[in-house]
Amino acid sequence: MFKSAQSRIFAILVVVFFFWGFVAASNDILIPIFKKKSNLEQWQSQLISFAFYIAYTIGSLIYIFISSRVKQDLIQKIGYGKAIAYGLLVSAVGTLFFIPATGQDFVNDPNAGSISFGLVLTGLIIVGLGFSLQQTVANPLAIGLGSKDTGSQRLSLAGGINNFGTTIGPLLVSRAVFGELGSSLADDAGALDITQLKVPYLILGVVFVLFAVIFWRLKININDETAAVADGSIAVSADKSSTSILSYPQLWMGMIAIFLYVGVEVSTAGNLSEYLEKNMGITTRNAAPFVSLFWASLMIGRWTGAAGSFGLKGIGKAVLRVVLPFAAFGVYWLVNSQMGADLSQFVEYLGMVVVIVLADFVSKGNPVKQLFIYSSLGIIALLIGIFSGGFLAAMAFVSVGLFCSTLWPCIFTIAITGLGNLQSKGSNYLIMMIMGGGFVSVFQGYLSGKVGILNSYWVGVVCFAYLAYYAWRMKAFFKQQGIALGPVEGAH
Repeated sequence: MFKSAQSRIFAILVVVFFFWGFVAASNDILIPIFKKKSNLEQWQSQLISFAFYIAYTIGSLIYIFISSRVKQDLIQKIGYGKAIAYGLLVSAVGTLFFIPATGQDFVNDPNAGSISFGLVLTGLIIVGLGFSLQQTVANPLAIGLGSKDTGSQRLSLAGGINNFGTTIGPLLVSRAVFGELGSSLADDAGALDITQLKVPYLILGVVFVLFAVIFWRLKININDETAAVADGSIAVSADKSSTSILSYPQLWMGMIAIFLYVGVEVSTAGNLSEYLEKNMGITTRNAAPFVSLFWASLMIGRWTGAAGSFGLKGIGKAVLRVVLPFAAFGVYWLVNSQMGADLSQFVEYLGMVVVIVLADFVSKGNPVKQLFIYSSLGIIALLIGIFSGGFLAAMAFVSVGLFCSTLWPCIFTIAITGLGNLQSKGSNYLIMMIMGGGFVSVFQGYLSGKVGILNSYWVGVVCFAYLAYYAWRMKAFFKQQGIALGPVEGAH
């Protein structure tokens, strides 16, 4: 899969995938913390997700604008290594905002909450802007570091590192603020030491700078054309028909699908702590293992879908499709147990792992079929949660992570199929729709204040319903066009 030099570069590159996952999942712990300390309504606390995910869209637009002004692709102009270095430095600046944001005296200064919350939002926007540039570079770079035939395998591997970041991020942030997990089910608002929140983010900022220096010094030589064509996210298309691309139904419907997919994923996790506290009396301190399990569920689903990336056939491949998801659950169990969490209540979740394995076998990796099956299961999970309540509802909401796990590559593959030389432009349009993670989260948070947190999850049902419709509609569309879609590997 690699040459020696490329292997070394790839080993360094996957670290940035970890960064993205760590920060994204940690936001789900920041939401209840700042809601409590800043006396926010639920929709206001969801501005944390909004700020972070809208930054991806802003960063993408800035990237396109600068490239058009210099009349050359920005990354091609400055190089892969330096582009990632710049992105890391921008993100490092964002982490500095956590110093004044979390150093206020919330007890003696009643106005400190709103000021600090604003600084956190600003910091997350800047971190997200840096991530936007990193992500624009890292995906095609991973593809270009070796044979194009094994590009998806490298992205699957990098995606696994990303999921490890999402699994441990909430735990480390919770431990920084609360100390040992699972020590109390009492109300922890008074004991919350917000000043400690700066520690993990400042450490992260230092690591950002360290890796920025490393990437700045890296000499990266890859087949740029192969990487751009394979990923489609960095090339500035030479096709000038900027409006005609939206005449492709697979693309414009796919843009809505990406918006809603990221939305249901982020909003389900972002509102989970609110459900746990309001309906089960589980405080922020003890919500971390639940949030971690949601993001670990994405890892479980993605490892299941990535079984085909190892080149095995027949029985060997089938065995791997069973072993990998349980191994991913083992990673979750090991990390959380080391953090002091009580995991006995999560043993039954192994049944959901069996469900995702069976769903993977039924879908056979076909993106349209997998999108329809997983979206339908997502609807069922949310309905169980809405109508059941208690621990069963919590596990149902957590399982949404399983059914979101491979939707990104499914939707992305469907949306750019048949675009020809417009794939690059179409990819940029799709990446902009990541902002759905912010908008849908805020909307569900607002709705929870009106109809209650349980009923607010109807938002996710609507999102999944559209995704299922998109899959059904595209199956008929591609059949009419005479286009056959092959299996898609694990998500990145």
